[in-house]
Amino acid sequence: MRERNTYFANRLFTGNKWLEQQVVITERSAIVDIIPATVMHEPYTAQFSIIAPAFLDIQIYGAHNRLLSAYPEPASLELLYDYCKKGGAAYFQPTVATNSYDVFKQAIDAVAAYQKSGGKGCIGLHIEGPWINPLKRGAHLETFIHIPDLEQTKALLDYGKGIITMITLAPEICPVEVLNLIRSYGIVISAGHSNASYQQGIEAFNHGIETATHLFNAMSALQHREPGLVGAIFDHETVMCSIVPDGYHVDFAAIRIAKKQMKERLFAITDAVTTTTSGPYPHQLNGDKYESNGTLSGSALTMAACVKNLVQKAHIPLDEALRMCSLYPAQVMGLSHRTGRIEKGYNVAMVGLSETLDVLKVVDE
Repeated sequence: MRERNTYFANRLFTGNKWLEQQVVITERSAIVDIIPATVMHEPYTAQFSIIAPAFLDIQIYGAHNRLLSAYPEPASLELLYDYCKKGGAAYFQPTVATNSYDVFKQAIDAVAAYQKSGGKGCIGLHIEGPWINPLKRGAHLETFIHIPDLEQTKALLDYGKGIITMITLAPEICPVEVLNLIRSYGIVISAGHSNASYQQGIEAFNHGIETATHLFNAMSALQHREPGLVGAIFDHETVMCSIVPDGYHVDFAAIRIAKKQMKERLFAITDAVTTTTSGPYPHQLNGDKYESNGTLSGSALTMAACVKNLVQKAHIPLDEALRMCSLYPAQVMGLSHRTGRIEKGYNVAMVGLSETLDVLKVVDE
């Protein structure tokens, strides 16, 4: 890669607005200028119909037949990065579902080794469970689910310090002192796989839980007499929440309804798994979704497919669909100062798209 690069966009989406016929100039992995193509007098490094901020997937479990929990090795993360990049994502947060502490520690070791060796794109590890409500376990195995105590929580957090970046848990089963301990490590807590009442959900969000995991799935539903966790998410002013836009986890009409209610608080994840024949989660592809032990267990999405589905099937405007896959998850993870926008001073993390929203190239110098 040259020290100075120039990328032409017939249409450039900065994360805030659309610009026509622009050139993004980069040097040493940073965006140094954005200028009209009419004043550019040197050859382009590359040209695209659309340039937008590269995507960020904060919940994905594996790719290319290498589920991270079954193969907790840096090689699995290399394959995961390849999968994410082909789907338009420059950054990803590998996720391990409810499992043994030994598996969590092996995944921590894998992420640490991958990052230390210069592996690109991985922002940290997302642990989903085992501190969840068994009534809303979904495809998670009940044998691993339990209420955490301070000692075992601290042991895991100490082992994964600087590597664990997000934990999904059920706030109604976790003692307050455990939640406070997790927050003290700078880890994002997400409410999920939860049977919390509306009031429990509101209280959790008012006391430091700032996001929730896969809206509608594995959480107490919105009912007219019991609004549940979905109702708390809808009604809260600031809590954000992910959603899986594949048409199986959530109907596209429900996504559209949720978007009207939540606006910029709703963002996309793939929740993608991969064909797996070893370990406690034997994910098998059924059409274009995955099942484990007869239960819907994950998607076959890429982030680019999320954008297409949000636009074409949920009828969300393209600029907002792009933000749902880039800026908003970056905000959840405290990374919006680095990525999610194309502006001077930001990291080079862009995706070149065709007019039909197919990924042509991820630029992450």
